[in-house]
Amino acid sequence: MASNSKLGTVGIVRPTARSGGFEDLLRMLPEGIAVAHTCLTVQRGTVEEFKKVIQQYEEKVAEMAEAKVDVVNPSGAPPFMVLGYDGERKLIGDWEAKYKIPVFTSGSSHVDALRALSAKKFVGTSYFRGDLNKIYAKYFVDAGFDVLDMVGMDVDFERVPELSSKQVYDFVKGAFLANREAEAIYMLGPAWRASDMVEKLEHDLGVPVVHALPAQYWDIQRHLHVRIPAAGFGRLAAEMP
Repeated sequence: MASNSKLGTVGIVRPTARSGGFEDLLRMLPEGIAVAHTCLTVQRGTVEEFKKVIQQYEEKVAEMAEAKVDVVNPSGAPPFMVLGYDGERKLIGDWEAKYKIPVFTSGSSHVDALRALSAKKFVGTSYFRGDLNKIYAKYFVDAGFDVLDMVGMDVDFERVPELSSKQVYDFVKGAFLANREAEAIYMLGPAWRASDMVEKLEHDLGVPVVHALPAQYWDIQRHLHVRIPAAGFGRLAAEMP
């Protein structure tokens, strides 16, 4: 845990220990926000694995509450999205009542971020194959959005961090150009090393982009009642709506 916590401490439960996105988040966060974190061992990125890991998340949420952090962020959208929008909301409510601490997931951050940007109709992208993308789309439909498509990249789960920013940019841009009526673009997951091109996508395509890392940056501050914008990571982080 970082020692300087004058603005508050967030406890982050990560689904994997792989490097990349988490280090980017730490560089983005303002001085004064402390981070306590722990990792689970999600490896395959399957529905069955996501369902089984929820109990492990709860154990870590309990540990964070015991450590007296100010808010807990069980991160990693898919494990909670497979519960469905209502199932996730119930789980968050149960944990907050049981452990007496605010809790927000990646999924709840992404829903709130899209709402804050006044986006009702969006195209989604992910680095998962097949029917998982239908589950993710239904999650957002149940949250009240019009999901034009949820397009999954054809890539092995463990190889996602190896993708270049250009590969991700080209994939996301292609998904948008096939759904030009979209009011926003949603990028599921922090394993894409893509936070450096969120602003470029917004500039080139003319719509806001909700990407996991800027959304996490925004929602950590929102829960700690802090508002320190960051330039270079897209509208959400720059404007802090």
